[in-house]
Amino acid sequence: MILHKHTHPTVVLLKERSSILIDPGTFTPAAPRLVGETSAVLITHDHPDHFDVDLLSAALESQRELRIWAPADVVAQLHNDDGRVTVVAPGDRIDIDGFRVDVVGGTHAVIHPDMPETGNVGYVIDDDVYHPGDSYHVPGLPVKTLLVPTSGPWAKLDAAVDFIRAVQPDRAIQIHDMMLTAAGRQFFSQFVDPLTSIELLILEDGDAVQL
Repeated sequence: MILHKHTHPTVVLLKERSSILIDPGTFTPAAPRLVGETSAVLITHDHPDHFDVDLLSAALESQRELRIWAPADVVAQLHNDDGRVTVVAPGDRIDIDGFRVDVVGGTHAVIHPDMPETGNVGYVIDDDVYHPGDSYHVPGLPVKTLLVPTSGPWAKLDAAVDFIRAVQPDRAIQIHDMMLTAAGRQFFSQFVDPLTSIELLILEDGDAVQL
């Protein structure tokens, strides 16, 4: 499997002739192209940096093979009733073009106690890659490649360290990193690496890694 990292939370997984696109949001300039190149999209939650409702609504009209899996509040916004948009919830297991996907989590990380709780799911693909969306939820499943959010109003260094320690992956890769400069991403890793004994890899937009 090959992982392509794109802007902020957006990731593409490739295996043989199949691909899965996760969280093509409004912050991702390549999102229209990436949606056009896949037939399978996973959405973790309804925040616009993860979910571009206009893009995906238009793509459902123009790409008849496109399928989307997402939480109920996302699916409700897409207004699609032909069976190509599927509601997922924690505990679900789905098969997508040769990928096995376990749905975990359920709650967005706390931004501030005065803000209402919002939903968020994470996806564990093939007992290998875990995309947590906007959370540090520990999935309780084998994970080799952990995608670690490193910026945002809810992201915290201590929580990221504890997240990596609890999941115990073979490798960790920064995502959700748009709010950090290049120096900021390096600085974050310099704290995380010695505290977890796992290198927190930095990939530029469009970079790929063989898993």
